[in-house]
Amino acid sequence: MKGPEGKRSKTKNLGGASAQVESSSLQRTPASEDGGEALGSYWLMKSEPESRLEKGVDVKFSIEDLQAQPRQTTCWDGVRNYQIVKEAYPDHTQFEKNNPHYDSSSKEDNPKWSMVDVQFVRMMKRFIPLAELRAHHQAHKASGGPLKNMALFTHQRLSVQRLTREEFDFILSLEEKEPS
Repeated sequence: MKGPEGKRSKTKNLGGASAQVESSSLQRTPASEDGGEALGSYWLMKSEPESRLEKGVDVKFSIEDLQAQPRQTTCWDGVRNYQIVKEAYPDHTQFEKNNPHYDSSSKEDNPKWSMVDVQFVRMMKRFIPLAELRAHHQAHKASGGPLKNMALFTHQRLSVQRLTREEFDFILSLEEKEPS
């Protein structure tokens, strides 16, 4: 697959104030121009750190792969989620017939799918497995904690999801704690 500048691209989704959470990362997008928080400023992005073939193409891409990119930045193609709408541009892979993300119903003059650029900021101090987040989610559903409505568990199959500031802060706080 070729990216916007002819570079090889794979499905990616890693990013920002970054944290590997199982095969996920956290990203904080900039605040709004008036200094307040922009809508959807916090994101959890799942990645493919293990090799997996889709239509004969390995879509593996981990946070380490992002870190190794020039300027530690790359496009994140193949996102099939309408939640990302700001700072996005058409995903070129939807038009490539041999691409795992090809969509015959999408037209170049009216694309259905967008992609964003993500940039590595840092690794978390420790790996936080999905099972640990799930345990906190279950406990918070009963106690009313910050992960009680986390989309990662309420809307399965999302590759990217908005986080509230409370969810984002809680997940980042886990890096300082012993695994549960």
